[in-house]
Amino acid sequence: MTSDNCDLLEGSQSRTGGMLTSNVTKSAGEENATRTDSDCSYVSVVFPITMMATGMVGNSLALILVYISYRKKENRRKKSFLLCIGSLALTDLFGQLLTSPIVISVYRADLRWERIDSSGNLCAFFGVCMTTFGLCALFMASAMAIERATAITNPHWYSNHMKTSVTKQTLVVIWCLVLLFALLPVAGVGKYTRQWPGTWCFISTGDREVPGNIFFSFTFALLGIFSLLVTVSCNVVTIRGLIIRCKNKSGTSQASKHWERLTTETVIQLMGIMCVLLVCWSPLLVLMLRMISAQVSSHECNSSPESSHPSSVRDVQLDCNFFLTAIRLASLNQILDPWVYLLLREILFRKFCLVANAVSNCSIEDHKETQTALDALNKKNQESFEKPQSNKGDF
Repeated sequence: MTSDNCDLLEGSQSRTGGMLTSNVTKSAGEENATRTDSDCSYVSVVFPITMMATGMVGNSLALILVYISYRKKENRRKKSFLLCIGSLALTDLFGQLLTSPIVISVYRADLRWERIDSSGNLCAFFGVCMTTFGLCALFMASAMAIERATAITNPHWYSNHMKTSVTKQTLVVIWCLVLLFALLPVAGVGKYTRQWPGTWCFISTGDREVPGNIFFSFTFALLGIFSLLVTVSCNVVTIRGLIIRCKNKSGTSQASKHWERLTTETVIQLMGIMCVLLVCWSPLLVLMLRMISAQVSSHECNSSPESSHPSSVRDVQLDCNFFLTAIRLASLNQILDPWVYLLLREILFRKFCLVANAVSNCSIEDHKETQTALDALNKKNQESFEKPQSNKGDF
C-alpha cells in the first residue's frame, strides 16, 4: 500500500465521520490513526497482483498439461475428466484475467473508481464476471463430484452412458445458465454496486428498494451453498465407496497393493478438495446471508453516517474488512483449483504415499524397496504425464 493511498483512505474516512470504527471510547485523533493503520493492512495492491500472478501460473500450467494429455488419450472416460479439469482451469483463468487488471487499475487511480469508469458500465461488467466465474467454478466442482460418485457407486451404468458428448453438453449448460443468472441485474433484477474499499463490484445485499435485489442476492448465496453441499456429499459417498471396495480387494497381491495406493491418493485428494471449497467459499456465502438479513452492504462503508441507521454502524464496521477478506478467500479458490484437482496429484500424492510407507517400515530392506519404487515412479512420470491419471478415469 503506498502512502498516497493511505492518505486518501484517512481523508475519506474523516469525511464519512468514522463509519468503520467505534467512537465510543476513543478520541477523533486516535480513531483516525487506528483506522488508517488497520485499513492499510487490508487495502493493498499487493493482494490482487499476487493473486493474479499465482493464479495465471497454476491455471496456465494445468491447461497445458490437460491439452497435451487430451490429445493422447483415447478412453472417453479419461477425456471426460480432462475436459472438466480443463474447463475449470479455463474458467478460473478468464475470471482472473478479466477482473484483476480492473482492480489494479483502480489502485493506480488512488482508489477512485470514477477515474476509470465514469459511466458505471464497468462496474456492471465486473459484477457479472464475479458472479459468472464464481458460480461456474462451484457448479463444475459439483458436476465432477457427481461424476465420481456415480462412477464408484454404479460403474456399469457409468460405463454405458457416460460419453464425452454428455460432458461437453453439461459444461455448456452450466456456463449458459450461470451467465443468464449473472445478467439479471443488467435486465433490472438486482444490482451490482462498488464494494469496500471501492476497488471491486459485486452483488448489493442491502438495497431492498431495488427491484428483485433481495431475490438475486439471496439466490446467489443459496446456489453457492447448495453447490458446496452437493460437492461435499458426493465426495463423502465416493470416499465411502472407495474404502469399501478397497477392503473387499484387500490381500497381498500386487493388484491389491495398487488399489490401496490408488484409494489413499484419491481419498487425500477428495479431502483436499472439500477443505479448499469450504474454507474459500463458506465465509462469503454465510456472511452474505447475514448481511441480507441485516439489510446492510459493504458499499455502505463508503457512505456517510446520515445515510444509514445509527444502530447498524457498528455492524457495518464489523463486516467491512471481513467481507473484503471473504471475497479474497473466494478468489483464492481460483488459484487453488488446478492444484487440488490436478497438479498436486501429479507432483506430490504418490511421493507422499511412498515416503509415508518408508517411514512406517522399520526394516532397511523395505525402505530400499520403497526408494526403488519411488525412483521408478519418477522415471515413469517423466515418460508420460497421464500415467498417474490413468486409473482415475475408472471412477
